[in-house]
Amino acid sequence: MESLDWIVLSATLSFIVIYGILKTKGSANVKDYLLDNNETPWFTVGVSVMATQASAITFLSTPGQAYHDGMGFVQFYFGLPLAMIVIAYTFIPIYHRLKVYTAYEYLEQRFNIETRTLAAILFLIQRGLGTGITIYAPSIILSALLGWNLNLLNIIIGILVIVYTVTGGTKAVNVTQKQQMFVIMSGMFIIFFYILSNLPHEVDFSNVLHIAGANGKMNILDFSYNPETRYTFWSGITGGFFLMLSYFGTDQSQVGRYLSGKSVKESQMGLIMNGILKVPMQFFILLTGVLVFVFFQFNNAPLHFNPTNVEKVKASTYKADYENLEQKLSQINTDKKIVNQIYIEQLKHNEFDNPILKKQMVALSLKEKDLREEAKDVIKKADGKTETNDKDYVFLYFILNYLPKGLLGLLLAVIFSAAMSSSASGLNSLGATSAIDIYKRNVSHKSDKHYVVATQYFTVFWGIVAIGFACISSLFENLIQLVNIIGSIFYGTVLGIFLIGFYINYIKGKAAFIGACISQLTIFYIFYLDVVSYLWLNFIGALLTIILAFFLQKFFNEK
Repeated sequence: MESLDWIVLSATLSFIVIYGILKTKGSANVKDYLLDNNETPWFTVGVSVMATQASAITFLSTPGQAYHDGMGFVQFYFGLPLAMIVIAYTFIPIYHRLKVYTAYEYLEQRFNIETRTLAAILFLIQRGLGTGITIYAPSIILSALLGWNLNLLNIIIGILVIVYTVTGGTKAVNVTQKQQMFVIMSGMFIIFFYILSNLPHEVDFSNVLHIAGANGKMNILDFSYNPETRYTFWSGITGGFFLMLSYFGTDQSQVGRYLSGKSVKESQMGLIMNGILKVPMQFFILLTGVLVFVFFQFNNAPLHFNPTNVEKVKASTYKADYENLEQKLSQINTDKKIVNQIYIEQLKHNEFDNPILKKQMVALSLKEKDLREEAKDVIKKADGKTETNDKDYVFLYFILNYLPKGLLGLLLAVIFSAAMSSSASGLNSLGATSAIDIYKRNVSHKSDKHYVVATQYFTVFWGIVAIGFACISSLFENLIQLVNIIGSIFYGTVLGIFLIGFYINYIKGKAAFIGACISQLTIFYIFYLDVVSYLWLNFIGALLTIILAFFLQKFFNEK
């Protein structure tokens, strides 16, 4: 990493942290510290909501997801716009009318203290784990880049986020997320057009789409009904809808963003803005991953994208086996360049897809895929404990090896900004929920200043917990899926409780509490059996909570 990259990265991160501290220091009461005194305009609400979800994992994992599996992951977000409408016109008016600091305060007023505490605890567990992952993701980058200890990086990044989040509370989160979102989107657009401009001069954007399509990367919609297929139109529009409804409607890390709005209308406009922009944003990030795939049709791609694993296997007795596979891949890379060049020339002159060339392209891609699987087996032999999945390293490999001076620093600033924004929201919401829903409920009649200090201490505590979880994390299939899986395990039950509270007056507290407990245990068991895609857990959890609570209430009434 060159000195110019260090300057760009350091200047960007320093500005964000210092700006957050200076603009927000000195909140004296709970309303100011947790709700920014209800002075946040709609645009800031919208940006903050988007930045909270757009973690470093989004920009680290999503391009790698598209590189390997294509654009189909965008279906995951199809339920989001509908969820934003439901939350904006159902949840937000109720939250504002009751003047709550957290979403879970409402549950005590509607049901009882047990139901409120259950929902708060489920939130604390899943958000504590999720925040740990958002800290862990950028640590992977610097670890691979600098060779530094991964756990040390987790601690440094965690402390950096804790400092300004504890100092300024919700206002610090809101004001820094505007700068972070600007860095994120400007950086991604620059990278997108940089890749496009560094393809062979005869390859235009239309050719890119043809090459990607010939390799199955542009299959956006899947209307199949197989519940084991992870991303389909139906799982996105139903399971995705319930996940987004849960996340944006009941997760304090998001609820806290729009509770700080100036009015109901301002909060609603911020959420609708997110509903309009989120799917195109994810589509664009996935398309960047597809561009990386096309880039490697004309440039040599490595056999394995995780450099740490490559170093391990080359230092083992399996070095010759691995290098033999590298030689085979080198020949495939040469063949790919030739076939793709011919394909582009034919498109240019004849304007039609040559089916023979497309078959050759697909065949070469399949051979390449087989070699990568063989390489993973060799790596596993060299070190049986090594995680061989390298999806999260695809985009990282590209930026480390192909970006010019300055741009590397900018993209690292993008990923760190995203990590800081989502981690700060997570810690802020964990501190608020612990202080308001657990501590204040049991330690009452204290001053506002006392609860502000308590919230700060809880924020530090959860920061330490998140850092600890980051230190014991290991790569799953890929990080963005791990975050969504953790959320899906817990969100459905919590959403079911809120839907009962909002729409089914017949069901009371005892039935809701017992139904939610049984539902959550059932979801754990279904996840253990691995019989459906994790997206369906949101729908199953919410529906099961409602049905169980309904019949339990009927039983209690008859009794």
